[in-house]
Amino acid sequence: MPDWPLIAQGAGTLVADGADAQTYSLITAQGYNQEAPDMSGAHAAAPFRHICQSFDSELKRWVFDFYIHVENDNDRGNPHKTDRQRNEIKTDGHSPASMVAQQGETLVMRWKFRLPDGMHTTSKFCHVHQLKGIDNSEGTADVSLPLITFTLRTLSNGARQFQVIHVPPTEQGAGNVYLAKVDLADFLGQWVAVTERVRFDYGGSYSVCIVRITDGHELLRIDDRSLDLWRMSTTGLRPKWGIYRSIGDNGSLKGELRDEIVRFADFEIEKP
Repeated sequence: MPDWPLIAQGAGTLVADGADAQTYSLITAQGYNQEAPDMSGAHAAAPFRHICQSFDSELKRWVFDFYIHVENDNDRGNPHKTDRQRNEIKTDGHSPASMVAQQGETLVMRWKFRLPDGMHTTSKFCHVHQLKGIDNSEGTADVSLPLITFTLRTLSNGARQFQVIHVPPTEQGAGNVYLAKVDLADFLGQWVAVTERVRFDYGGSYSVCIVRITDGHELLRIDDRSLDLWRMSTTGLRPKWGIYRSIGDNGSLKGELRDEIVRFADFEIEKP
């Protein structure tokens, strides 16, 4: 395995420290926030913390475990959203300015993640990373859809893909733009390291490289793709990580899914 550098807690970083009971406090102390279904469904009577820490024998360090359950988990405690589930961390309007992009600014984001062996997917969305806008005080900004997603999906022919998707600004009236589609099998059960560089603007630029940690093999690369990466009236653009998946209308896809644990480690956000 390559000698991947260990990073320390500092501005823009979030590194698991082994103090599992204080995981949420660590997340917020480092300028991040969490959206976890800890009190949803039956969890209301027996709360379950959906972001925990464990020691990873492959990385030989503490990492974050993001849990999602087919039953009980919902989207941010909203009982009226019966078609999706969410367990994510993010930066937001309370984060330091260095962790949120304004128009014309660049963010460089680095992190590691591991999708579980045998992970289940459907024909609908399952995001493990998003770039998304922050709404304004009037609630009128174009923030309902993400700019970029890392999406896991099963195709109609049964093939499964890891997709990088761009969604243009709403006023352009365009649908999804698929920047990359690669075999999901190459990711399952493997730690990968991501470097993502984004200039957030109309006519901005997008780059990402994902490398398998065991042997340094490059699984996916996009270099300096020119894209519209701003949203009207937003107060900032920011990253999200975790698992955000469709369960179908009124849970119709639950039979195709299972409980999952997606692991993340060593988040870094830099504004050059």
